[in-house]
Amino acid sequence: MSELPPEVLELLVCPSCHTALAWDYEASELVCTAPDCGLAYPVRDGIPILLVDEARRPGAAE
Repeated sequence: MSELPPEVLELLVCPSCHTALAWDYEASELVCTAPDCGLAYPVRDGIPILLVDEARRPGAAE
């Protein structure tokens, strides 16, 4: 899977808390960097799915 361009990643924020997202290469997810949020959003076919309903909660198994 291809990585998102850095300039795109800089623009994306968590839809829930509006904090920056970090790329988790192993899980192919964008993870919220806020310690009290931490939602992980899937990336499918190179497209980030930034919907809270699609996000994985911190500590939840996939």
